[in-house]
Amino acid sequence: MSSEQTSITEQAAAALDLVYSAKTPEELAAGYAKWAATYDGETAALGYCLPFQITAWVTRYVPAGEGPLLDAGCGTGLSGPALKALGYGDIAGLDLSADMLAIAGSRGAYGELKQAELGSQLPWPDGYFRAFFSTGVFTIGHAPAAGLHELARITEKGGHAIFTVRDQVLEAGGFHAVFAELERRGKWRPVEESDWFRAYAVAEPEAQVKAFVFEIM
Repeated sequence: MSSEQTSITEQAAAALDLVYSAKTPEELAAGYAKWAATYDGETAALGYCLPFQITAWVTRYVPAGEGPLLDAGCGTGLSGPALKALGYGDIAGLDLSADMLAIAGSRGAYGELKQAELGSQLPWPDGYFRAFFSTGVFTIGHAPAAGLHELARITEKGGHAIFTVRDQVLEAGGFHAVFAELERRGKWRPVEESDWFRAYAVAEPEAQVKAFVFEIM
């Protein structure tokens, strides 16, 4: 690895530490505001693959032309162009960071972008989306498991919830409890749970995630 590549990966690691250590939504937003301009290049240097891998689950459960879709926690919008290239043209995005949303908007793949915090009330009516997808959001120091209630609310019956969860928060963050609660209340049913896989193809081999798919009831 060249010294330039080493510098980029070190910068990315430092930025990850900053956002993972955020204690409040304000701290998290500030961390991403600081990182926004260099986020794409630095995460690419780490081999960050989740924004592209999530498209496989979306295409498995949502036929092209069925929408709208919500990219929940879209960041700089890396997933949007990949889905647009696959024929998905009706995509909305939400994110906590206005700076990240500005970059997402420049990609030309999102018809609507809104600044919102996962875990609070979201600015769409019941059953608005055909599906939501989210990756790299339910992780250390980020969105709470409770945010799934609102995401399920704004997804139509028969639609799908498609998202990843980081290993370190799956149990500690109460995700299984929220999964069970939504199932018990008849809000969704489980469809698919992947094996653990790496979030970064190059660095951070210990960073493992699972993908989950639920059908909204």
